[in-house]
Amino acid sequence: MAETAPQWVEVACAHLDEVLQDHAWCEFKAASAGLGMISRFPDQSFLVRPMIALAQEEMLHFRQVTDLLEERGVELGPPNADRYVRGLRRVCCARVNGLGEIGDHLVLNAFVEARSCERFRILGARLQDVDPREEGLSDFYQRLAEAEARHWESFRDLAHQVCDPDQVNRRIEEVAQMEAELLEQHPVEARMH
Repeated sequence: MAETAPQWVEVACAHLDEVLQDHAWCEFKAASAGLGMISRFPDQSFLVRPMIALAQEEMLHFRQVTDLLEERGVELGPPNADRYVRGLRRVCCARVNGLGEIGDHLVLNAFVEARSCERFRILGARLQDVDPREEGLSDFYQRLAEAEARHWESFRDLAHQVCDPDQVNRRIEEVAQMEAELLEQHPVEARMH
């Protein structure tokens, strides 16, 4: 996975309220994506428990971020279209040379969670360095980074269950290259993705 552009964290720190609004919706969408995996693949019973657990944890994070917004006196606002996820879905789930629908959807979700994990770590560390008033937010992002790490690993491990692990690992390498190209084209914004 390519590293986030260094200027992203500066933009994010300068517009924390916007990042928090976007982050809240990312958590909501992640919970929806987990539940969507169950309805999209109802014959794959091995997905049910892990996706329920994921959706519950993501909704807890959604509540926590909306609580932070309330404490800051910031409205949630409407969700933004997530160009990163849409672009990644387009390149990852094209069904050409991929793992098939379920495998590619699991890999797609693994990348979204891994990108969140990376950005939570970067933001948490930077907030700790630049603004002592944001120590609580810094700690929050460091804790969330650990959860996102578990999530991306869970999606990868589920892909290993339904597809050949060597093929999954090759697909992850392919998607990493496509994701790097996507990030180069993506503007640096005060958003999680």
